[in-house]
Amino acid sequence: MNKINFVETSNAPKPGGHYSQAVIHNGLIYISGQLPIDPVTGEKKLGSIEEQTEQVLANLRAIVEAAGSNMNRMLKTTIYVSDIEHWGKVNEIYARTFGEHRPARAVVPVKDLHYGFKIEVEAIAAL
Repeated sequence: MNKINFVETSNAPKPGGHYSQAVIHNGLIYISGQLPIDPVTGEKKLGSIEEQTEQVLANLRAIVEAAGSNMNRMLKTTIYVSDIEHWGKVNEIYARTFGEHRPARAVVPVKDLHYGFKIEVEAIAAL
């Protein structure tokens, strides 16, 4: 049986419930949904969709790097947005963040996100 490792970094928000920032198993990193929370101050970024998207992607980067990988090893992301009208701006920042790398992706419009956030992103990456 393959070992399961848990990822924890102070460079991303601490889990707010009974879950890990990420779990590593069989060479894959499963990253829990990340909200736009500043890991240093704990501030909930409730501003523009651009600000929230940048914070969420920074949190993802911190976790994948803490696991020993990087954004170019990202395999799949699932993006939850509170309003599909945000999609254009989210996609611009996402494309700038990933550059030429194009992970598989799903975009899911949802009614509400915790604390009134506009975006949440979960991901799977390779080690």
